[in-house]
Amino acid sequence: MTAVARTLNVARSHINEQRGTTVTPRGPYRKAKDAGFLPAIRGIVDARPTYGYRRVTALLNRELRLQGKPTVNAKRVLRIMQHHGLTLERHTASRPGRTHDGIVIALRSNIRWCSDHLEIHARNREVVRILFVLDACDREVITWSAVANAGISGEMVRDLMVTAVERRFGTTKIPHAVEWLSDNGSATIARDTADMARALGLTLLFTPVRSPQSNSMSEAFVKTLKRDYARVAILTDASTILALLPDWIEDYCEVHPHSGLKFRSPREFIRLSA
Repeated sequence: MTAVARTLNVARSHINEQRGTTVTPRGPYRKAKDAGFLPAIRGIVDARPTYGYRRVTALLNRELRLQGKPTVNAKRVLRIMQHHGLTLERHTASRPGRTHDGIVIALRSNIRWCSDHLEIHARNREVVRILFVLDACDREVITWSAVANAGISGEMVRDLMVTAVERRFGTTKIPHAVEWLSDNGSATIARDTADMARALGLTLLFTPVRSPQSNSMSEAFVKTLKRDYARVAILTDASTILALLPDWIEDYCEVHPHSGLKFRSPREFIRLSA
């Protein structure tokens, strides 16, 4: 034993102590107060089944702060959700890479606005097309419009521009240039649309062909609206979709936590930045 201790350069007493110690495998780690968080976590998951543990943590901590209680760590929420089978399945699909050109995120509000449109299909094969514009800093959907079983027209785009400027600046002439980032759709590149943008003080920017990442803010909103709202609703026809849209977008702006905003909602971020 002495020779072994000298070879390993450790004390002989330490080796004797380790020989007499039985190593017990560590089981699942839990805390006594975990059960107190479970009902609130389960309620959030039941209401928002597409949310991962980070957004669940953000909503849970929002409730705890309102009650004047200490917040909880995201890893603890993940552990509780894993123990009770409340986590999402891992996403394993791979997607082909595409070129990302240009800067999308803005450091301040009302510097760059991102516009795009999406389609939501009902069970009876009717389709609703939604046109929207959001801020590249605070992510709030400034304004939007929707039409059933019809295409996006240039008039809709121009009305969207006027409404967005009025809601953010209270006037039809903005005090400084604001970039309007969108795709190359015919309604957006029309001459009348360019004239309207110029009159309002908007600078039109267009994404490269086959590069949706160049308008990643809009793409993220499209993905969120379909995944967290449309996917978990029963959409029988276009009228149902049109009736649900106002509540969806209001919830997205007021409640939905965004990772890019430190898991605050857009309007929560705006209020804290004011």
